[in-house]
Amino acid sequence: MLVRLQKRLNLSSPMERREALTFYILISPWLIGFLIFWAYPMLRSLYLSFTTYSLQGPPIWVGFRNYERIFSDADFWQSLKVTLTYAFGSVLGGTSIALLLALILSQKLRGITIWRTIFFMPSILSSIAVAILWLYVFRPEGGLFNLALGAIGIEGPNWLNSEQWALPAMIIMSWWTIGGQIVIYLAGIKGIPDILYEAADLDGASPFQRFRFITLPMLSPTIFFNVVLAIIGALQVFDVGWVLTRGGPNDSTLFYLINLYERAFQLVQFGYASALAWILFIIIMAITLLVIRSSTLWVFYETEQR
Repeated sequence: MLVRLQKRLNLSSPMERREALTFYILISPWLIGFLIFWAYPMLRSLYLSFTTYSLQGPPIWVGFRNYERIFSDADFWQSLKVTLTYAFGSVLGGTSIALLLALILSQKLRGITIWRTIFFMPSILSSIAVAILWLYVFRPEGGLFNLALGAIGIEGPNWLNSEQWALPAMIIMSWWTIGGQIVIYLAGIKGIPDILYEAADLDGASPFQRFRFITLPMLSPTIFFNVVLAIIGALQVFDVGWVLTRGGPNDSTLFYLINLYERAFQLVQFGYASALAWILFIIIMAITLLVIRSSTLWVFYETEQR
C-alpha cells in the first residue's frame, strides 16, 4: 500500500507535471483542429440527418424519414451502382497495373530512377488539371485515344458523351494516379529477403514460380494495404466526374458524392444529404471490414505460421 502511495506521489512531482503540461500544450493544436473540423461536423451531420433543413429556418426533426426516403430514391440506387462499378474497375485495374509496373521498375536497369519519377509524377498533380487534360485525350475527334484506335482501323467512340463509354473512360483515368501505389509496392519488393530468391534459383524455379510462391505471398500485406486505401478513395470519387460530365450523360456517371452534392447545394436538402453521407460512411466501413476479414484467407505475414 505504501509503495502504491509513493508511486502516486512521484507521478505528481513538479517535473512530471511540467512534462504533462508540455504534452497537452503540444497536442492541443491537433486536438482543437480535430474537434472543430472533424468531430463537430460529424456530430452535426448526424443530427441533421434526422431533420429537414434548408437554411431558411431551424432544422425540423423528422426522425428516420430521410433514411426511409433514401431506399426508395432512384438516384440513390443509380449513384450507388455507378460508384460500386467504378470502384471495382478502378481498384482491380489500378492495383494490378501498379503491381506490374512496380515489378518492372524494381529491376536494376540504367535510367530506371527516371522512369520511377515519371510514373509517380501524375499522382501529385492537381486532379482538376489532370481531368481537363483527359478531356482532350478523350475528344471524339483528334483525341489521343481515338487517334490510336484509328491507326489500327478501329473507329473510336464519343467517350465522355456516350452512356456506354463515359464510365469506362473515367475508370481508365483513375489508373493514371497509381504512382503512390507503385512507390509502396517498390518498398515492399525491396523488403523481400534475397535469400528466398537464391534458394528458389537453386531449386530451379521458373520466373513465374518465383513470383507465385515468393513475391506474391511476401507482398500480400502491401497489396492488402493498397487495396483498402484504393477502395476508400474510389468510393469517394467526385472531382473528375463533376468536372467532366456532371454525372451525365443520362446519369451514367452519377457518382454517389455528385448526387450528395446536388442534394445539398443545388436542391438545398441538407438533412437528406447528411443522411446520404452517413449511408456512404456505413457502406465504406462495411466493405472495408469485409476486406479486412477476408485478409486472413490471402494475406501472409512472414512471422505467421500456417
